[in-house]
Amino acid sequence: MKPLKNDTYLRALMRQPTDYTPVWMMRQAGRYLPEYKATRAEAGDFMSLCRNAELACEVTLQPLRRFPLDAAILFSDILTIPDAMGLGLYFETGEGPRFERPVTCAADVKRIGIPDPEGELGYVMNAVRTIRRELQGEVPLIGFSGSPWTLATYMVEGGSSKAFTKIKKMMYADPQTLHLLLDKLADSVISYLNAQVAAGAQSLMIFDTWGGVLTPRDYNDFSLQYMAKIVDGLTRETDGRRVPVTLFTKNGGQWLEAIAATGCDAVGLDWTINIADAKRRVGDKVALQGNMDPSMLYASPERIEQEVATILDGFGHGPGHVFNLGHGIHLDVPPEHAGAFIESVHRLSRPYHAG
Repeated sequence: MKPLKNDTYLRALMRQPTDYTPVWMMRQAGRYLPEYKATRAEAGDFMSLCRNAELACEVTLQPLRRFPLDAAILFSDILTIPDAMGLGLYFETGEGPRFERPVTCAADVKRIGIPDPEGELGYVMNAVRTIRRELQGEVPLIGFSGSPWTLATYMVEGGSSKAFTKIKKMMYADPQTLHLLLDKLADSVISYLNAQVAAGAQSLMIFDTWGGVLTPRDYNDFSLQYMAKIVDGLTRETDGRRVPVTLFTKNGGQWLEAIAATGCDAVGLDWTINIADAKRRVGDKVALQGNMDPSMLYASPERIEQEVATILDGFGHGPGHVFNLGHGIHLDVPPEHAGAFIESVHRLSRPYHAG
């Protein structure tokens, strides 16, 4: 593998000195880009795009051709693991993901096996290998997974949810069954992410999209402890350098200290927390990733620049900040606004890293 030409993102995650604050965007390979829409149309549907290594590589690289991003992220979906567990994933137009066979009881959980990352999930590893080769060392490649709790919400609810009544019913009425499912998912995520590292991923991210719907105690018992188990089980070195791990719980700002104590290298922040407060609370224990409201990209480039300046000022001087949106980029954002955002981060952040 070629040596990295730009390792700013990896160094920032390790809180090492950098010349500027690195930036990438959640969902940077996606629906806001016309070239993505064309490639998806060629693939036929979303999962066909994920399963085709060449096309998944193409859409991963598309934003890098437009913008000087500091990292690439594997193009895939968080629901690949439940799909490989045989739950029958499909996508309903306008409805999002659905499962034909949701998990309803202990017998369902016992039937589920831990997927082989080079078997049922081999198409993901093929995509990682293809992307890593085609990147030619330009920037690092991020691998990722959903968190056990977040994956379980889809598996038990049968798809997306607003109230999470089915999984919360299981959590309170039959907690043993849910713990059995979460433990199986944690083991699956460990093997899945370690296989991504073996295939070429240089950094890992765990998306806990729905951890924020829990009470503080339930967050610890049903989400955080399983992410901590994953962090403990991950390969943390490859090619002679550390593989940094970022944990991101949407609406998880109240639990920052607990997330930072898992042994992860970085904590992702959504836009509902002030980054200056976050830095005060975790000190130099972990790097911070975030945290501009994705909707800010609807604003004028001048307003976007102001917001970037505010967030950089909030984090202040020194290493340990990866600039990102507080969640995924919206599908109707003008690509040139994303470009203005990235340019502003690179230009305005340099004084914070000088001397």
